[in-house]
Amino acid sequence: MTHLLHRSIHGRLPVAVGGKGIHLFDADGKSYIDASGGAAVSCLGHNHPEVQAALHAQLDRLAYAHTSFFTTQVAEELADRLIADAPAALEHVYLVSGGSEAVEAALKMARQYFVEKGEPQRRHIIARRQSYHGNTLGVLATGGNEWRRARFLPLLIETHHIAPCFAYRGQREGESDGDYARRAAGELEAKILELGADQVMAFVAETVVGATAGAVPPVADYFRHIRRICDKYGVLLILDEVMCGMGRTGTLHACEQDGIAPDLMTIAKGLGGGYQPVGAVLLSGRIFEAFAQGSGYFQHGHTYAGHPMAAAASLAVQTILKRDGLLDNVRTMGDALHAGLVQRFADHPHVGDIRGRGLFRAVELVQDRSSKTPFDAGLKLHARIKKEAMARGLMVYPMGGTIDGQNGDHVLIAPPFIVAQTDIAAIVERLGDAVDAALVSF
Repeated sequence: MTHLLHRSIHGRLPVAVGGKGIHLFDADGKSYIDASGGAAVSCLGHNHPEVQAALHAQLDRLAYAHTSFFTTQVAEELADRLIADAPAALEHVYLVSGGSEAVEAALKMARQYFVEKGEPQRRHIIARRQSYHGNTLGVLATGGNEWRRARFLPLLIETHHIAPCFAYRGQREGESDGDYARRAAGELEAKILELGADQVMAFVAETVVGATAGAVPPVADYFRHIRRICDKYGVLLILDEVMCGMGRTGTLHACEQDGIAPDLMTIAKGLGGGYQPVGAVLLSGRIFEAFAQGSGYFQHGHTYAGHPMAAAASLAVQTILKRDGLLDNVRTMGDALHAGLVQRFADHPHVGDIRGRGLFRAVELVQDRSSKTPFDAGLKLHARIKKEAMARGLMVYPMGGTIDGQNGDHVLIAPPFIVAQTDIAAIVERLGDAVDAALVSF
């Protein structure tokens, strides 16, 4: 009997008691390769001595001060670091305690921006199907994960969704990447015009789609088209890089590879590497100036916003990532991971797609490769793969509902940035064995 309400009430979870590098250890002495970084969080791995030292030092100075009374040196230093490395349009930082809080804050910023500007009629939010932006009610409404939304629909605000840029599932036979990018982006313009060109406040998208569809990158110049459309109609572009950002795809911000900058960007997971709960919104100068020249404040706040311990952990993580050149390793090992997955699964009868960027990769499972037909959702293939992987000492991030919230299975792989070639080989081998074992009874 446990007094904790776990995510899944039935079943027994192993008890984590320690970690080192890319490994976690349970109370029975078993070791697991953390090949998903938890949920793409543990970018530096576990128990990094410099991050631990930074936390101890901050605790000796100050553990907490409420942001309605004080700022802190460590929070100011973190904001300076984040803006120094951010796309040029982003000039200020709002610190929170996680990804859902970050996206909620970004939505409120977008709304307040237009109120301050004298355009209070702008209220509509457009996002994409098969997206995930968090679990609190505002961002759950914004996200397009139908399974997560379904039972809470009566509580959700009105939002609007267009098709994702999902080449494996959406690109037509014979359609070029460029044509598909234009067609997918064109859905945004059509939706804006349907709702009213002066009624839409924001378009929200994951630069590389995360857990809901599995490391889905945009094709060609999709986001350049999106940026142009947003500018044409005065709509704010919010990029959700909570999972795919802060180095995960091989550049600090995933949108660097797409040649654009958003008006608002949300970050979390890799920001603090799991050493403290933390998230942030990076906002453009024009949004800040609208607040500064208008009401003079942002009407929002949380008790633990700008927490000194979280800021200390994040500053240490970001310092180490830059000093040790770990983004180079993300790119090199990301290529190695992709090559290993291709070698292991390219001819596999039930692997339909291998995709992603950097150390953010996924394999999609199908019953039939030629038709891309998924397995029956009732088989819960993703859960079987997770069970088989854990039995082999491997943590990966399998999910169901890849296609429409109900059908489809994929496995997300997102190891720490310190991963080495030998680790990649072990991850691929154990994953291959887990997939085969999960399929053996089908």
